[in-house]
Amino acid sequence: MSSNSFAYNEQYGGGEATELGQEATSTISPSGAFGLFSSDSKKNEDLKQMLESSKDSAKLDAMKRIVGMIAKGKNASELFPAVVKNVASKNIEIKKLVYVYLVRYAEEQQDLALLSISTFQRALKDPNQLIRASALRVLSSIRVPIIVPIMMLAIKEASADLSPYVRKNAAHAIQKLYSLDPEQKEMLIEVIEKLLKDKSTLVAGSVVMAFEEVCPDRIDLIHKNYRKLCNLLVDVEEWGQVVIIHMLTRYARTQFVSPWKEDDGLEDTEKNFYESDDEQKEKTEKRKKTYTMDPDHRLLIRNTKPLLQSRNAAVVMAVAQLYWHIAPKSEAGIISKSLVRLLRSNREVQYIVLQNIATMSIHRKGMFEPYLKSFYVRSTDPTMIKTLKLEILTNLANEANISTLLREFQTYVKSQDKQFAAATIQTIGRCATNISEVTDTCLNGLVCLLSNRDEIVVAESVVVIKKLLQMQPAQHGEIIKHMAKLLDTITVPVARASILWLIGEYCERVPKIAPDVLRKTAKSFTSEDDLVKLQILNLGAKLYLTNSKQTKLLTQYILNLGKYDQNYDIRDRTRFIRQLIVPNEKSGALSKYAKKIFLAQKPAPLLESPFKDRDHFQLGTLSHTLNTKATGYLELSSWPEVAPDPSVRNVEVIELAKEWTPTGKAKKENPAKKFYSETEEEEDSSDSSSDSESESGSESGEQDEEGDSSDDSTEDSSSESESESESESVENRTTKRNSKSKGKGDSEDGEKENEKSETSNSSSVESSSIEESSSDSESESENESESRKATKEKEKKAKQDRNPVTKNVSLLDLDDFNPAFTPVAPPTPALSPSLIADLEGLNLSTSSSVISVSTPVFVPTKTHVLLHRMSGKGLAAHYFFPRQPCIFGDKMVSVHITLNNTADRKMENIHIGERKLPMGMQMHVFNPVESLEPEGSITVSMGIDFCDSTQTASFQLCTKDDCFSVNIQPPVGELLLPVAMSEKDFKKEQACLSALHLLSKPRNAHRNE
Repeated sequence: MSSNSFAYNEQYGGGEATELGQEATSTISPSGAFGLFSSDSKKNEDLKQMLESSKDSAKLDAMKRIVGMIAKGKNASELFPAVVKNVASKNIEIKKLVYVYLVRYAEEQQDLALLSISTFQRALKDPNQLIRASALRVLSSIRVPIIVPIMMLAIKEASADLSPYVRKNAAHAIQKLYSLDPEQKEMLIEVIEKLLKDKSTLVAGSVVMAFEEVCPDRIDLIHKNYRKLCNLLVDVEEWGQVVIIHMLTRYARTQFVSPWKEDDGLEDTEKNFYESDDEQKEKTEKRKKTYTMDPDHRLLIRNTKPLLQSRNAAVVMAVAQLYWHIAPKSEAGIISKSLVRLLRSNREVQYIVLQNIATMSIHRKGMFEPYLKSFYVRSTDPTMIKTLKLEILTNLANEANISTLLREFQTYVKSQDKQFAAATIQTIGRCATNISEVTDTCLNGLVCLLSNRDEIVVAESVVVIKKLLQMQPAQHGEIIKHMAKLLDTITVPVARASILWLIGEYCERVPKIAPDVLRKTAKSFTSEDDLVKLQILNLGAKLYLTNSKQTKLLTQYILNLGKYDQNYDIRDRTRFIRQLIVPNEKSGALSKYAKKIFLAQKPAPLLESPFKDRDHFQLGTLSHTLNTKATGYLELSSWPEVAPDPSVRNVEVIELAKEWTPTGKAKKENPAKKFYSETEEEEDSSDSSSDSESESGSESGEQDEEGDSSDDSTEDSSSESESESESESVENRTTKRNSKSKGKGDSEDGEKENEKSETSNSSSVESSSIEESSSDSESESENESESRKATKEKEKKAKQDRNPVTKNVSLLDLDDFNPAFTPVAPPTPALSPSLIADLEGLNLSTSSSVISVSTPVFVPTKTHVLLHRMSGKGLAAHYFFPRQPCIFGDKMVSVHITLNNTADRKMENIHIGERKLPMGMQMHVFNPVESLEPEGSITVSMGIDFCDSTQTASFQLCTKDDCFSVNIQPPVGELLLPVAMSEKDFKKEQACLSALHLLSKPRNAHRNE
């Protein structure tokens, strides 16, 4: 292990040093560039050699290093061909890591991933549930429209799998398939409907997420599963809890009546506290008649309450928004303590929680008033957290606590964080506006801040004072005079503009000061900021209309300065004011109303919270955080006036479903129903409401359906094991699905059969232990092993009577894409004739029972030069034969071409041009490469039908600007496929070829022998 780690460190450490050295020398000699490419090509050679090793330990070590590279963010895509060869490894640990790699790069290397699709098909029926789930993940990651039907059938089979982990991954694959091909929506909805009935907590969150992505408007799918989801909510994983709670919040807003009517009545009882007891009783009885909470509504609120103690902040936030949107106002107060607890988390969580608290505190202040001190600002808080806490403190301010808050604000104003200090001054102004008792106190405090040394504090104080003075201008003439004196010292443009606006607006109250201020500003007009110049023009216009004797010449001087200003806004304003206030022959009728226009009564500004308009977004969502509707946001509907029929959530028990359950399954369920004593059953039934009755009905219905699904999955089981594995798997509960697979798979040699049977037994025991730990094990009884021995013979008879001949459903057998063989009948044929023609080559099953195509034992890594970089003007191409079945046709040979851009410019539109092929030869070209960056490399695959000959395939490899003639001539060995057969069968086939020279053309049936 130490030697491997040393090689790993040497490889990457040396690589970095080499690259640094080449960067330094590249500016000196251009020949250093060729050395850079050669080092890149050898960068991962040791990993490739380890992956091609015959030892599993070396392969496992290489895969661990590759996955480590991916975790660090390094690009490991060039290792794709070497990794994908190990996808059929018999070592479970290697296979798991290979699937982790393929999930990451399958979308980028689609052509190469398609070559292993037959291996994924076999892995979908592997005894190990982790391998089945990983194969489905990789299959759904190959985002190629041509394999949509294969993905669809794989999802249907996985949705009926015995393992809840595989069913969970099937729900994840639904979303990927829908994003790839939205036309599959109806068939996916049928799978979602089936998975929604699953009672495993492992599946619930994933299928609800698929429901939200594919068909969020299909509320009817939730009716029958509503109570089950409410009861499973506590046991679902945290991510699933968040998804389910958000979905149930939307569901409750459409199915239940608003509970807030009850709270309106409670407020009335508080106002009429001194009424007699009899009158109060009459009123409360009337209110009880008007509103009664639906039991299902109460069930949701009750079952989500324990999740407020979750360690996950997202779960707590989800429950908080649920209580806010659907719970009675009198019960919503319990969420405040849990939200305040989240303020001890990291700053990102604090930011989201404080935003939601800020919205809540506007409408319901009483919820967070007891926790006022929790929102005090700390010196270590970032500015964004400080600003949000100020917002909440402002919302919670009232006559009782305002004195405490103002003392707190005095400290905040002295903060070194200038942005925070400015926000505090704005907060003081809002408190002064909202609470009339402290308006004068706040105003005097802000005036004292005008003598602060910090210009930003003074400027913000001036702006806030201006807004406060607009509310009571008559009483504060002295403050206006004091602010006029500050013009000599304040340099911040916004503050100077605010002072000039105040003096101009209330110039009649300071008749001696206003003309003098205009005189001072006229001197510095040319050096003022544009914002200040506009206010000087306004001041001059207002003084011209009210005190023209003293200010007429000054105003004309300022207007002349503005007429030639560099800013066109100021020039336009100057022309407008001159025509309006200075009467002449050209002036229109507006000049008569100039005084009314300039000196009109202005409304006082409203200092409102920026979170006031956010309440129409659902709390806890991205749209609420951004205050704009995000993509995919689902709006909460208004409460219905009349509640829809609640009986749609009742689940009826279907007795006939028992006839379809397997014989052994039915016998297992009987003892489970009599597990409790009769007295306990009577107590439970007397305490339970309609909720529990419908819930038990849904559970029994789901058990029946699970029996059906397990029966289906037994018939569609793996085709890998033979008669030896069949006799052993009967004794294991989780390997029952292998008992019917006798004679279905391809014939293999004896050593392979023994190895596969041992692997299936060991992996199935592993999967059974995992399945026992899942919540799906509730449906199995404790005396299952005892009843199995007694019913073994009956099961065999029942299986023979029910279905003596079963057909293997293969993902690659395209004839099986038929509504008769799929669990859900599609409305239209799944495949078009052209698609069948394209996918014919994916069927690896042969008509002969003696010939079985096997994986190649040895694949050479030698590459052949297709185009040299000098001949290709920087474009280099190499090709090799992967010795794998070609997906483009059963008669074609698969060829991989690696394209390298050794030039210093980007190459675009790399494609196959004119083809010069001999008679009968065919070629399936690769998709055009849009662009290839300098030093970039990409591997593409193509198929060529050489007509069982070594003739040369000539064609042109083109870029956007040039075309290069290239050719490929295959060795004889590359035209063969590896097959496995006994010696007797080989001699029999050899006898058929004795008259080969008499045939007019080669036999295509056995050309690969």
